[in-house]
Amino acid sequence: MLAAALQAEVDAYIAAFADEHDEHGRRLVVRNGSHAPREILTAAGAVEVKAPRVNDKRIDEETGERRRFSSAILPAWARKSPQITEVLPLLYLHGLSSGDFVPALGQFLGSKAGLSASVITRLTEQWKGEQRAFAARDLSGVDYVYLWVDGIHVNIRLEEHKLCLLVMIGVRADGRKELVALSDGYRESTESWADLLRDCRRRGMRAPVLAIGDGALGFWAALREVFPQARSRGAGFTEATKK
Repeated sequence: MLAAALQAEVDAYIAAFADEHDEHGRRLVVRNGSHAPREILTAAGAVEVKAPRVNDKRIDEETGERRRFSSAILPAWARKSPQITEVLPLLYLHGLSSGDFVPALGQFLGSKAGLSASVITRLTEQWKGEQRAFAARDLSGVDYVYLWVDGIHVNIRLEEHKLCLLVMIGVRADGRKELVALSDGYRESTESWADLLRDCRRRGMRAPVLAIGDGALGFWAALREVFPQARSRGAGFTEATKK
């Protein structure tokens, strides 16, 4: 997300001066590769970032010096992204609810500077496309032995207080875990879980050997309807089953 924001910021900067040329007709502001990689410390660990470089040949009339592009999103001295622990709920609150990523990215990056309307629009469309691709991906090539499910209730859509996030995590035969699905649901109703399971089945997902979750009755009824052959374990499953 940070890399995409930096690229969008540079693209917008270059586009703003696309009409400025030197005496030979060459553009004065162009891309110039990337800076050396550097690590930005986040709450999830260190993330390597390669910030794009800009060659700005314009001269400042007051100082007589070359103008320089400086990222407002990630300054050259920055080695830490502040308040990153709040980015995901803020993206959900400010992004998916209202379509406005500026407040969320401002929290993630420590500043709203550099986040113009055109940059936000471009990033929003990119992330929407990635989300649609994830939600529509083919599941026929993976066998999930175990399926963990849960409904996460968050106080972020105040006008729709009965909504929750339906989360499904699958475990492959080799032990790898991966996110299978993430969707809005009405509380943890049977129909909401059934809609999610039916969608996964339409995309080729086969019944897991064992589904594990808490005591929410909605999921178990949905599982019996969509994948009746799958075994299930509720909140009281044993330590041996967990292992």
